[in-house]
Amino acid sequence: MTYNLAGRRDNKYKARIKITVAERGLDVMREEIEAEFLNRRAVFTGVDQALLNDLKRQYAAPDFRIEGTGDYDVERARSAGFRSWTDTNLSEHRIEGYASATLTLKAPGVTPGDATDAQMSLVADLAERYGHSDIRIAHDQNIVLPHVHKSDLPALYRELLAAGLATANAGQISDIIACPGMDYCSLATARSIPIAQEIADHFRALDLEDEIGQFNIQISGCINACGHHHLGHIGILGLDRAGVENYQITLGGDGYEIPAIGQRAGAGFPAEEVVPAIDRVVKAYLDLRENAEERFIDAYRRLGAAPFKAALYPEAAHA
Repeated sequence: MTYNLAGRRDNKYKARIKITVAERGLDVMREEIEAEFLNRRAVFTGVDQALLNDLKRQYAAPDFRIEGTGDYDVERARSAGFRSWTDTNLSEHRIEGYASATLTLKAPGVTPGDATDAQMSLVADLAERYGHSDIRIAHDQNIVLPHVHKSDLPALYRELLAAGLATANAGQISDIIACPGMDYCSLATARSIPIAQEIADHFRALDLEDEIGQFNIQISGCINACGHHHLGHIGILGLDRAGVENYQITLGGDGYEIPAIGQRAGAGFPAEEVVPAIDRVVKAYLDLRENAEERFIDAYRRLGAAPFKAALYPEAAHA
């Protein structure tokens, strides 16, 4: 309500809560939000509990199957592709014998987060057959089937593979979050999709994805930050500099267990220099990490920004 009353409606480029906070001040916004909360709390009657209970019924857990895992282990031993996919794209489930499966929409050469109508129809069918009719759309532009019995995973994988939906890269450096950028958005000031594709193709060509491990890159094509670049381990913000695309890089963002806003590393890069810049940071991380289990974000927190800034700007480091 506070933002609804105070937010900018006169300029679509400024219709963002961060603009309102910047213009009015954080303290003013905080005071008004707290006052509005107290006003609403005073008149709250609890009528929402009926709605809450109805939602609980709608989202009740399915009837999970209690049975063996079938050919799951046999297929993992037989098929390198299936083993790779299960290593990267499955998450533990609270029910024994089940897993949550991530379908990454980041296949080589495609637009990050994009899917065809045929693929989405197939996903709906697969969810009915193998996932208790439950589909989740994740913030990272991927699809999650949260309840898949392990005995069904080999069959699920084969159908995903045939449809181009079995890319084994969940959470890896090619699993990039990118806004539409200037290719599709009239607000954008720089391209996002080609930058994401070039970075992903670069590290795939080097065959480094598995060695790099969990790595989160997020790209926004303007200051509206729809790609949430500020929450990426590496964030990339595309801007217009006198009619030329320029990309700022932020380091150390995290939207997961220890939330943090990435800090701008320094001067921006033209489009053709973004991939080499990211390559230098990643290579520095591989050299500096304590072991293969230490993620980039953990190494960044341990070492600070300095060694990664030095990798980004080698001329300045040796000046």
